[in-house]
Amino acid sequence: MSGHLTAGGRRYRIHPVGAPDRLPYSLRIMLENLLRHGAPAAQVAALTGWQPRGARTEAVDLHPARVFLHDTNGVPALADLAAMRDAMAALGGDPERVNPAVPAELVVDHSIIADVFGRPDALARNAELEYERNAERYRFLRWGQASLRDFTVVPPGKGIMHQINVEHLARVVMCRDDEAYPDLCLGTDSHTTMVNGLGTLGWGIGGIEAEAAMLGQSVSILVPDVVGVRLHGELPVAATATDLVLTLTELLRAHGVVGKIVEFHGPGVTALPVTDRVTISNMSPEFGSTAALFPIDAETVRYLRFTGRSGEHADLVEAYARAQGLWHDPGAPPAYTADLCLDLATIVPSVAGPRRPQDRVPLEGVKAAFRGQERPPAPASGEITHGSVAIAAITSCTNTSNPSVMIAAGLLARNAVRRGLRARPWVKTTLSPGSRVVMDYYGQAGLTSALERLGFTLAGFGCMTCIGASGPLVEEVSKAVAEHDLDVAAVLSGNRNFEGRIQPEVRSNYLASPPLVVAYALAGTVDVDLTTEPLGTGADGRPVYLRELWPSPQEVRAVIEEVIRPEMFARAYAGVLDGDERWRSLDVPGSATYPWDPGSTYVRRAPYLDGMSPEPPPVTDITGARVLVKLGDFITTDHISPAGAVLPSSPAGRYLTGLGVPRHRLNTYASRRGNHEVMMRGAFANVRLRNHLAAGAEGGLTPDFLDGGRITSVYEAALAYQAASVPAVILAGEGYGAGSSRDWAAKGPALLGVKAVIAKSFERIHRSNLVGMGVLPLQFLPGEGADELGLTGRESITVTGLAALGGPGVPPALTVTAGGVTFQARLRLDTPREADYYRHGGILPYVLRRLLRGEGPATPPDAPAAGCPGSHGKDAT
Repeated sequence: MSGHLTAGGRRYRIHPVGAPDRLPYSLRIMLENLLRHGAPAAQVAALTGWQPRGARTEAVDLHPARVFLHDTNGVPALADLAAMRDAMAALGGDPERVNPAVPAELVVDHSIIADVFGRPDALARNAELEYERNAERYRFLRWGQASLRDFTVVPPGKGIMHQINVEHLARVVMCRDDEAYPDLCLGTDSHTTMVNGLGTLGWGIGGIEAEAAMLGQSVSILVPDVVGVRLHGELPVAATATDLVLTLTELLRAHGVVGKIVEFHGPGVTALPVTDRVTISNMSPEFGSTAALFPIDAETVRYLRFTGRSGEHADLVEAYARAQGLWHDPGAPPAYTADLCLDLATIVPSVAGPRRPQDRVPLEGVKAAFRGQERPPAPASGEITHGSVAIAAITSCTNTSNPSVMIAAGLLARNAVRRGLRARPWVKTTLSPGSRVVMDYYGQAGLTSALERLGFTLAGFGCMTCIGASGPLVEEVSKAVAEHDLDVAAVLSGNRNFEGRIQPEVRSNYLASPPLVVAYALAGTVDVDLTTEPLGTGADGRPVYLRELWPSPQEVRAVIEEVIRPEMFARAYAGVLDGDERWRSLDVPGSATYPWDPGSTYVRRAPYLDGMSPEPPPVTDITGARVLVKLGDFITTDHISPAGAVLPSSPAGRYLTGLGVPRHRLNTYASRRGNHEVMMRGAFANVRLRNHLAAGAEGGLTPDFLDGGRITSVYEAALAYQAASVPAVILAGEGYGAGSSRDWAAKGPALLGVKAVIAKSFERIHRSNLVGMGVLPLQFLPGEGADELGLTGRESITVTGLAALGGPGVPPALTVTAGGVTFQARLRLDTPREADYYRHGGILPYVLRRLLRGEGPATPPDAPAAGCPGSHGKDAT
């Protein structure tokens, strides 16, 4: 059934939802998607009949309106598509059938490293180094842009993907051929949820799943629980949006929202600007939720107009939301699985750390919390000691998208300079905003020079410190850490602070608002109570306290209203798809299949599809497996597949140096994700990984049970098992695979021969990625685990019952025998589609076999017709 809507004098086709009033907003968007794509009646009924506290056994198949990627996951995704074209040709098909069927947008933002800082030429020098390291990858991306239809690339230096999405790319309501429908945006980064703050439903999916979605496959998801969070009251004078999001992260992690959607409602939402909302939604992965939606309202429409979207498009968004029941009514919330409430007046200044985003610490308690941790004795003398701030970074789309905290940081810096304060010399200070608009309004407000005086010179427009591209520490700090085993700290305005992520030499990492980042750079240590102790001594010889420098909300608001103008966004995003001369001068192959360079150390054709048969082989049991690693709770994708620097002493480092790559050009794992040889060697290579099979050691070490238990690298042990045709399994605790949605956290283990992961619980995206690579996720039954069952990890393991997957059903559990212990484990193939993926050995062979049978789309949808209002998106005219 279809209908029509008139907005701004134009007529659009729509698919009326007619959703029950009690249905949460996010499920109304999903329902429209099912109706528009002609989903089976049972799936439609699963949403229209949704009960707040009902059983969650039904899955729905959604079709994203667009797929969103960054270069870290986008390069391997493109490499997989290129490999699929090769495999299609080898099997006698047309390689150009492997082509995006929905708009795919990639932003290059994950490759720039903060090598140079605190200098006027930092931006230019870091950009030069970025191109020196990544020219191969960028040439490959340009091939994809030229060879694949409906594949858009935003070149380096434009900003961070999520901030660009919110400020420019997001449509909220899409328009193609005069048909209007919600902008369901699925991305290869878990922080795709940032766009939820703009009223757009979207979440992070694995790069493997994104490839299938790009090729027209639906994304299967269990009908979720939806948790409502009612906000009311107003933030106190000293609190920021960052403090609010850290409090929400703590609250929602404690409540438990993994696999659920969070929706914010109530009078407090109405008072929050979009910039605060997107700060909150950005950290949905840190809550653990699938998405964190703020419904569309007048503030949404105002923000669209302010950031340069056309008036016609803003009118369409409002008219569509009102017609389809997507307009926020703060007085009539839907029915929710659980109802939480937060009074904004209770928020206090806070940081989170030292290792997890949900571990909030009130600012007044940071010193005591830091001192409460066990660590070796500090050196007898020296300025650099335990707690010294080694990195202070204003970074990440989470906070640099929010003018209130960015202006506050600039005003605090100005006040500090006026008092004669400077950042401590051992602190590496960097400024890497997610949008060029930030530097425009800093310039207009006259705050750039104050930040630069404190060392916060623009280092680049990209993720940088937040993803571990923080570069080397100040040399004296690095030496002191090595000589005295110091626990030094990083303070960053980011969203992730997992072990080993920010910088290998830094153990304690704290998330904080941008003004607090500046404050800790001035203090030079986290071993201080900033609420009572001075930041330093002013030029007049008197102590200077944080409370004396902190700008009032009224002052911040006045500066924002005075300096930030819509034309800044128009100027920043004019020609956003045009790169600089370096980008445009890259030579681009013009072939339908990619001419792989066998000597490349960045882009290699992965072997997933080598020798693939037209039909899938039968599913068999896993017999005689050995445990590759036995891990504890909350093992993140950073532990499994690190993103930081490739260390010369690591298996990946030795591989690259053996090929003649100089040590200073090893680059990061994130930049080399197009090379499976590097990423296989990087699996479980995090320097802070604790494998219980190699007790007392940190890093990627494990025993080789085929060699008497000799301790070796995880990579070398895995090779030995593969050579002997011995499958590998992983044992883990709660929350396995938390963190970023890294495809290589599944691809790496799969290439190392891992056939199953048996864990107490899985983070949503990583479990999906494992299935996508043909790795079986098994979950211990409640109250059980490796330790509870007495498993040492040295047992031979067999998993039986898999033959049942050869039929139409999915068994609820499988039998696992480990040594003399036999137990049942829940089979986490949560949807029929996931069972299909596993039968085929993963998403890629599943999709390729469908394309060979003519079941997938051969061409992308028609180009947009005239009449759809401009909204900056690829579908706009």
